Amino acid sequence: MSVPIGILGLGVYLPEKTLNAEDIANATGGAWTAENVEQKLGIKTIYRPGPDDGTQAMAVKATREALKDAQIDASEIDLILSIGEEWKERPLTTTAMVIQDEIKAVNAWGIDLQNRCSTGLSALKIAKDMMTSDPTLKTVLIAGGYRNGDLIDFTDASTSFMFNLSTGGAAMILRRDHPENVVLGTHIISDGSLASTVGVPSGGTLDPNTNHDFHLRLFDADKMKSRLNDVSIKNWFTCLDEALNASDMTREDIDYLNILHIKRSGHQGILDALNLDENQTVYLEDYGHLGQLDQILSLSLGLKQGKIKAGTNVAMLAAGVGYVWAASVVKWGPVNG
Repeated sequence: MSVPIGILGLGVYLPEKTLNAEDIANATGGAWTAENVEQKLGIKTIYRPGPDDGTQAMAVKATREALKDAQIDASEIDLILSIGEEWKERPLTTTAMVIQDEIKAVNAWGIDLQNRCSTGLSALKIAKDMMTSDPTLKTVLIAGGYRNGDLIDFTDASTSFMFNLSTGGAAMILRRDHPENVVLGTHIISDGSLASTVGVPSGGTLDPNTNHDFHLRLFDADKMKSRLNDVSIKNWFTCLDEALNASDMTREDIDYLNILHIKRSGHQGILDALNLDENQTVYLEDYGHLGQLDQILSLSLGLKQGKIKAGTNVAMLAAGVGYVWAASVVKWGPVNG
């Protein structure tokens, strides 16, 4: 039997500043009404950074909360997997090392991972696989910050699906041979044909001048939308079914849907397809989309609201531009609980 890899602690950090549906509607110049922002896009509130809320700084703040939750010292961490975004305090700095220094994880080493909004579940798989194969990795920190909302132009109607981008930090601590809150199967699908359909036009080697257009844009909207219509839902459910199969479960075993923030109709459609109700999920309309941090946020909220408890089978779903789809399964509570 493989050694259990369990979740030992969670941490979330959210800034004080927020925007509501009316603020977003005003920012679109009247292209969207507050009612449609709330009802169609499913956004009541998104978070905005304060002066001290850098991407790396928020990862550190969330990590400190996770350490408190896990009741361990940072010196116990063996590996740090950063899932924070590339939009951060300084280009080419390694966030895992920043976190290590700030929390004094003197016995750790680290890696920065990037898979857009699927980075969290990708890191969960990588951490589990590494910990399973390497007995020296007893405690692993997954942490990151996210503020890609800075890059959104609310007057660009083609990017309305990203108006939900929010700000915050989140962290998760995993422990080897910990038979509680056990990480089970994960499955990931990527589609490289969509790799260059979304991005920031300037700031890279093709156009280093960030004054040209430093916003998230669609480079090929028709291609992206057409391809996603053909494969997105199929890929998502394939990931889910494969992750469940690897966990010796089926869709009927799901007790809680942990899913990134998407438009309201899409969220409801997935609940309906899985025969789940609103009491078996948290719709992140009061938080917006924190990218790859949504799954940690949803876990934390589900626990606080009593929707996740001992014996709950949690199905996590993520998707990131690029395009990547991912699903992971966690059984909360003791293994035999």
